[in-house]
Amino acid sequence: MKSRRQLELHRHSLGEIRDIMNAMKNLAYMETRKLEGFVAAQHAVLEGIEAVAGDFVSSFPEALPEQKSGREIYLLVGSERGFCGDFNAALLHQLQLAERDKAAGALPVLVATGRKLQTALDGHPRAAALLEGASVVEEVEAVLIRLIGKLATLHTEYGAPYLYALYHGDDQGTPLTRKLLPPFQEHLREVTGLAQPPLLNLPAPDFLVQLTEHYLFAALNEILYTSLLAENQRRVRHLDGAVDHLDEHAAELARQSNARRQEEIIEEIEVILLSAASLRKPASQRR
Repeated sequence: MKSRRQLELHRHSLGEIRDIMNAMKNLAYMETRKLEGFVAAQHAVLEGIEAVAGDFVSSFPEALPEQKSGREIYLLVGSERGFCGDFNAALLHQLQLAERDKAAGALPVLVATGRKLQTALDGHPRAAALLEGASVVEEVEAVLIRLIGKLATLHTEYGAPYLYALYHGDDQGTPLTRKLLPPFQEHLREVTGLAQPPLLNLPAPDFLVQLTEHYLFAALNEILYTSLLAENQRRVRHLDGAVDHLDEHAAELARQSNARRQEEIIEEIEVILLSAASLRKPASQRR
């Protein structure tokens, strides 16, 4: 049985841990507020590019290259830090599901961002690049530049690839699998033909190349922001549960400490009463 002093020391230690975790939770929450604005802005940019692509494909469907078989590349967007539950494990599980029905020679090349995924995929035979991820919104741009550079290298190595992004779109559901390249194929099913085709200052194939570059840059930007937002939302929820658990544990220690104190007070009273009774006895009886 722990003494009251031991219980109080334990409660004090829990209080210090609780303060650290609560500070981490507050920082993650502030990051989510910043990221919400970035995600909304980037989503609006991407919608604008998609609208342009829809008009372009409606007028120049022949500009889209013919679908050919190519090497698949899967981009996994993981977390740079912990305290976000099964955030990274869920990505790896979703990857296993995606690969389940593929032949051995058709398994995708892997590109991953985030230190936690780096650890899990280190030494993987199909890992072409394991890149550092973003911890805060200000680091997303640097991650994007490194990622674009690596994808350009893989494009040179494998030709025009089929690029898929595997990432968290929110803090609750299953990770999303999103096809990025080749782009705009879905617009072929929506070709209606415009009364007045868009006026281009480039040949249609060259315009498509530049539009694809803008689209890929914007889409990857949105994915990185969205994943980082989901990561921090999950971190807030995870740390909030941890703080609540520590509060409950500290309250139980306080209850035990109070019970020990009551026992000590009772023992002190009993000692005082015994001493008083002893003092009231005649001197002859105290000998």
